[in-house]
Amino acid sequence: MIEFLLFIAIATAHLITIPLAYLYGSLMEWLLHKYVLHGPLSRKKDGMWSFHWHQHHKNARKDGFYDYQYENDDTGAPLREKLSLVLLCVLHLPLIAIVPFFYIALIHHSIKYYKTHKYAHLHPTWAKVHLSWHYDHHMGKDQNMNWGVTSDRFDRLFNTRRKYTQPITRRSY
Repeated sequence: MIEFLLFIAIATAHLITIPLAYLYGSLMEWLLHKYVLHGPLSRKKDGMWSFHWHQHHKNARKDGFYDYQYENDDTGAPLREKLSLVLLCVLHLPLIAIVPFFYIALIHHSIKYYKTHKYAHLHPTWAKVHLSWHYDHHMGKDQNMNWGVTSDRFDRLFNTRRKYTQPITRRSY
């Protein structure tokens, strides 16, 4: 009986780590987007993260949120985005020994992040409705707000959520 109760306690502890991983993943999105992808190294044309500002933002701004690079995501900014996510997953790999469900959920969040981000930039009308905060990040007056991609929870928490109410200006998708 004691073994069973111990098993239940350990299983419950592991299961609690799943929502914590999604929360952590959303926080990482917010922090990395704000401080790395929009940080000093992204503004210089030859900076390590310059692709985000000088390619991705430029394309989305020019084409009503649409970013043609996601049509073939094995090159350019989308490839760098995927490689960065793989690197983050590898850096978190030691967690698998301690909190395996957390690590698996974090991998799932990374995949969900990429697929959601890609879909949004290939379907701007969908993004404007379902990821309005990310649409506002690219199309709003201040591109240094609205840092979340899959969620705006940390934008609301840290008061960086700004709404933008203009229509799509270029293509209609």
